[in-house]
Amino acid sequence: MADYDLIVIGSGPGGYVAAIRASQLGMKTAIVERESLGGICLNWGCIPTKALLRSAEVLHYANNAKDFGLKIDKADFDLEAVVKRSRGVAKQLSSGVSHLMKKNKIDVIMGEASLKKGKPAPTVSVKEKDGKSKEYKAKNVILATGARARAIPQAGLEPDGDLIWTYREAMVPKETPKKLLVIGSGAIGIEFASFYNELGSDVTVVEAVDRILPVEDEEISGLARKQFEKQGIKFHTGAQVKSLKKSNGKVTADISSGDKTEKLEVDRVILAIGIVGNVEGLGLEELGVKVEKTHVLVDGFGRTGVDGLYAIGDLTGAPWLAHKASHEGVMCVEGIAGAEDAHAFDAWNVPGCTYSHPQIASVGLTEAKAKEAGHKIKVGKFPFIGNGKAIALGAAEGLVKTVFDAETGELLGAHMIGAEVTELIQGYVIAREGELTEETLMHTVFPHPTLSEMMHESVLASQGRVLHM
Repeated sequence: MADYDLIVIGSGPGGYVAAIRASQLGMKTAIVERESLGGICLNWGCIPTKALLRSAEVLHYANNAKDFGLKIDKADFDLEAVVKRSRGVAKQLSSGVSHLMKKNKIDVIMGEASLKKGKPAPTVSVKEKDGKSKEYKAKNVILATGARARAIPQAGLEPDGDLIWTYREAMVPKETPKKLLVIGSGAIGIEFASFYNELGSDVTVVEAVDRILPVEDEEISGLARKQFEKQGIKFHTGAQVKSLKKSNGKVTADISSGDKTEKLEVDRVILAIGIVGNVEGLGLEELGVKVEKTHVLVDGFGRTGVDGLYAIGDLTGAPWLAHKASHEGVMCVEGIAGAEDAHAFDAWNVPGCTYSHPQIASVGLTEAKAKEAGHKIKVGKFPFIGNGKAIALGAAEGLVKTVFDAETGELLGAHMIGAEVTELIQGYVIAREGELTEETLMHTVFPHPTLSEMMHESVLASQGRVLHM
């Protein structure tokens, strides 16, 4: 007889949400965690980085107080206090997950899990902190073990916790590096570049492809680069760091671009060159689980092909986003439970957000991808400079861009750069989920004065009906 209806391995946003939904559906549920409840996102990712970026944002406004008619003597920061606040926010939310586990009567098992062949699902063996192992039986098991920062040891591109950092070390610095190299210009790299630049570091970013933020719409990427460069961040695109060499507390990077190679000496390096799934030590090979490029292959319900075994979140591949993992977890559990409205997960409408200064947010197809897919398109754009609320906020640089199918009126994609766009993007996500057309959006009343009015104007612009430009 099984100990549980469901055991979830990993308590990040995918794992703990899956466990809660399972409990709601009447399943006897346990969750296994080897480190801290909440996983990487709550403890070392999404949440604490946003706390750091908020401190940087407040510092930015303090240093530019005169633009708002205010007088503030030279603003400065206490790095130890900034980090302490960030860690406090993470601790508060991790404690919140613990409360949710108790509230939903979910057993928390602390230790490192591995799997053995078993019926009706693999047996879960948990090695606890005292070194002893205990086995648990369940009708179903969900893997939600997440991922970690990618390293390239042969080129010296591997973290050492001292001079070469991953996101973990970058979030708890003891001092601000005078010169910083960020390798990779995805959301993680750009957020750290933005944070340290605001704190006074001389920041250089290297990106292998020909533009920064490569998953974003090309026009948005270009605008982002201009704004970041205006703030003092330097970029090498279409370039690679061939090697890192450490000496006398410094790191020298060999940066190659075409036939040109240059050396750059910095105090610290942040690796943001992607992630790899946490698949090791779980016993997946023995079970016959298919793993491709460190990610477990699953269908829309998280099924691995092994009876009773499922996988969700970063472990299963892109997009590597917390909200994707949470939603995937719910879909997986509802499929296990045979819920009436259970349906396969599809990443077609997952929004992406970058919490830099300025913010970037998007959902759906870029203009280029829409054309590649064979759509005849209409594109609408509206700049922040045409919006009263943006001007009043002192945040008049930015753009809202919408891409529609010219024949059906379907909203194919939306792309934004500017103040608070990470909050605005959900409006377009709902529009796409509800299959709203440009006509419905044009007939929708948006409140004034708000930044959201630009969303309306961008739709109007796609039809040649823009009002305020």
